Amino acid sequence: MARVAVIGAGAMGLAAAYHAAKAGHEVAVFEAGPTPGGMAAHFDFGGLSIERYYHFVCKADAPTFALLEELGIGDRMRWRLTSMGYFTGGRLHPWGDPISLLSFPDLGLISKLRYGALMFLSTRRDHWAALENISAREWITRWCGKKVYDRLWRRLFDLKFYEYADNISAAWIWTRIKRLGRSRRSLFQEELGYIEGGSETLVHALQAAIEQRGGRIHVSMPVERIVIKDGVVRGVRVRGTDYAADHVISTVPTPFVGAMVPDLDEDWRRRYAEIANIGVICVLFKLKRSVTKNFWVNVTDDNIDVPGIVEFSNLRPLPCTVIYVPYYMPTTNPKWSWTDDMLAAEAFAAIRRINPEISESDRIAHYLGRLRNASRSAPRVLRAIFRRCKRRFAVCRSPIPAFIIRRIGESPKASDWERRWRWRLGHRHESAFVARQCALFRDIPCLGRDFRAGEYPLPHST
Repeated sequence: MARVAVIGAGAMGLAAAYHAAKAGHEVAVFEAGPTPGGMAAHFDFGGLSIERYYHFVCKADAPTFALLEELGIGDRMRWRLTSMGYFTGGRLHPWGDPISLLSFPDLGLISKLRYGALMFLSTRRDHWAALENISAREWITRWCGKKVYDRLWRRLFDLKFYEYADNISAAWIWTRIKRLGRSRRSLFQEELGYIEGGSETLVHALQAAIEQRGGRIHVSMPVERIVIKDGVVRGVRVRGTDYAADHVISTVPTPFVGAMVPDLDEDWRRRYAEIANIGVICVLFKLKRSVTKNFWVNVTDDNIDVPGIVEFSNLRPLPCTVIYVPYYMPTTNPKWSWTDDMLAAEAFAAIRRINPEISESDRIAHYLGRLRNASRSAPRVLRAIFRRCKRRFAVCRSPIPAFIIRRIGESPKASDWERRWRWRLGHRHESAFVARQCALFRDIPCLGRDFRAGEYPLPHST
């Protein structure tokens, strides 16, 4: 038995801790925030327990289903027929099925057929390698033409990635298309899922399973430093107190790694610092009535500066309408410094533009959540993170024995998707690296197998 310290009690940290405890090791999880769960954590929204950043489940999320069953909560999975819309040119259009595509305005029949072919074939594709060196813009334009890209995708990319927009990996958008395209009742009907009680149902089950196996979860205890002696991990330091550990797993955003390991040499510190992250701001509204019949609406209207809205209550039944309006941007963007009231005003104006019948009197409450390091940007150069090569290990590992760094960034708009991969990372890690680092990790399913082609995690957006 070894002593394992896990930094971060988000989805991935809890999954790693659970499997380590299940393997018989002594586990301690250290979380800076007041509650476990990370981006999957709930908050009290005027008497309603709900996630700050929304989550949903797709039919292809087999690792999530397996974990639910293992934890004894498989019966809490629920499915619901959902739909999607596109708001552009001042009008809301149905989207997400062949009839909606054919009836969409301002695109010729050939463009629509090319677009439909790309969507159909992408859902049946199983490998990403051929897409890793191609930008999403190049890939979509090659298949569908420039007009389709400009009409349907350009503004979405611009409002999520800003200066990174033209360099987003085609593998990123393919992964999104594939996952959602395989979550359908039929060719004409999307079907998505949620966990009864929300994401905290799974978080609480993991927490209980860890504690039942002797593990401890410490909240409001940010790790200040990885304690290293003679080049070997000896534990973590929290509020001036050292907690002994034979091995440390870090799941916090990579920009924090350098501060936690002050003795790290400059080359490694630079590698971590160069990983670009996208921030997210989610504005939640509680309303008296529905905005649309759709679960999500993509927005490519020139007069609205948000990429879409998510009417979460059209997926998970709630006592009132709940809308998420997500903003994605580098934290260097001037809008990041806007006040909460300024962002809420713009977001509510977008809702009212989509449905002019919504008035100020329909607003019950709003809440705003911010996260500086929600997701890595997805440029083609970041393929090095996932490839079986030394450049990949520059991100996925550290030069210090028994110290593993694993952080797969997520955006709340896709946090459900990435949550699937974070749970899955409770089952996978680089086997060659692990074998060299320490025997412990070969005993933990979440850290003891290599990724297979087509199964690596990618940032996701809707």
